[in-house]
Amino acid sequence: MNATQRPFRLRRHLNKLRWVSLSLVFAMLVLLPMIAVYQNYVAAHAYDLLSADEQRFYDLMERLTSPFAADPAEDLDAIKGTTWAGRFFGFKIGDPLSALGQVAASGTLYWPLLLSVLIPAVASLFLGRFFCGWICPASFLYELNTGLGVLLDRIGLRPGRRHLDRRLKYLVLAVGLGLSAATGTVLFAAIYPPAVVGRELYYAIALNGFGTGAVFFVATLLFDLLVARRGFCRYLCAGGALYSLLGRYRLLRIQRIPPACNDCTKCNVACEFGLDPMRDGFGQECNNCTACIAACPTDALEFKVAWRDQDYQGPGHLGRRYRHEHGVAEGEPTNDRENA
Repeated sequence: MNATQRPFRLRRHLNKLRWVSLSLVFAMLVLLPMIAVYQNYVAAHAYDLLSADEQRFYDLMERLTSPFAADPAEDLDAIKGTTWAGRFFGFKIGDPLSALGQVAASGTLYWPLLLSVLIPAVASLFLGRFFCGWICPASFLYELNTGLGVLLDRIGLRPGRRHLDRRLKYLVLAVGLGLSAATGTVLFAAIYPPAVVGRELYYAIALNGFGTGAVFFVATLLFDLLVARRGFCRYLCAGGALYSLLGRYRLLRIQRIPPACNDCTKCNVACEFGLDPMRDGFGQECNNCTACIAACPTDALEFKVAWRDQDYQGPGHLGRRYRHEHGVAEGEPTNDRENA
């Protein structure tokens, strides 16, 4: 192997796997309303009454689904709903925010609903705010929006880079619960990006038009571009607040390896949530997206099983500050780097 070639490490490629996950979730939200429309056509036995465009759609869906379903009206019901609430091969799964909002609105504990959010809630206790980084369909669009911001920056249109108080989203969560209790309505459904994206995709595909939620979501994209990078997720998302609270004492955490770190700041630049991996600053806001791991040129970040983050461990041993403080000459290996 070439001396300059980096060894293969799976963790460096997890961010690619995450993009596959986000893409598949988004594709599923596009496919589900298409399947629903196709099932309606099949159940109505109305092929001859369909328009030419509708017949082409019917033929396309028949070709796509025929290898998996002999009876589309029944066999294609295995997955239904959105990331807000749905059914997955017989299991009802919902977003914890949907259950919390329903409890606040109704003032009662409906156990089937609470059981439906058990899996994502327990998973968050172990994996942290992973839903935001690995599953949320809005994250898929927000990260593409970040790419648009980079392109705008290159042509001289500087995106907003304001820093607000991260505690704002906890206030949004508390106010939303209070208003839900006062009005008897689950208000989060109207402003929670994953719910809005799923609903608007259904409207666009099944009903040939968008609802008012599309206007709201576009406003969040503009907020991210003009005010703060990933600003809605970082400062205003009630679901992000809830997942951050659930994942505060998560077991799986990204941690820095000081002997391998050169203090290049690339991990900080890659973090869309404005965290400080270079100084061990992860905290409950981290969604384990692995963007910092992928950006690190010296493999100085990895997953660890721990109840809490490491306190700041000092400068990276390959960086200038550490070398200066410990009298290590440029180009001379540090003792602890030999076995890192």
